[in-house]
Amino acid sequence: MGCRCISMDHKQDALDTFNSRMHCSQAVLTAFAQECGITREQAKMLGSCFGSGMRKGQTCGACTGALMVLGLKYGFTEGGSEYRARADRVNDMMMDRFAKSCGSCLCNEILGCDISTAEGIRYALENRLFTELCPKIVANAVDIVEGIIQEMERLSLPFGWILFS
Repeated sequence: MGCRCISMDHKQDALDTFNSRMHCSQAVLTAFAQECGITREQAKMLGSCFGSGMRKGQTCGACTGALMVLGLKYGFTEGGSEYRARADRVNDMMMDRFAKSCGSCLCNEILGCDISTAEGIRYALENRLFTELCPKIVANAVDIVEGIIQEMERLSLPFGWILFS
């Protein structure tokens, strides 16, 4: 199946989706749904359990939504080490770039509070983290995904060149 990159404003789409009270994971995946061969509704359903670091402050939902996009584009369904290596490569690219850009891949570390607790959620709400910081993180995740897709398309060399050079 795989995603096909088509012209659209993924960042604005993701922000609009996030601002409609969807999780960050839903927002990022939904912005790329059409190219990934799934409906927006399916993207929202798939991403619905990954927001707020899977509700435990773990891996940021914007990052997991981005990984779902990359999995649909570069993932594999059958054996073949070159396909696994390609999926591993885009995963590492996403995780490394996201952590570098956001300071961490972990929701609690990005927000500076433990959102798996009532006190942490209260802190995040009082400090408008969900409305001021999280949209920036969503936009950032979209930028990173688009960059990885562009880079992978530019490097459309035989697998050995892409993966092991």
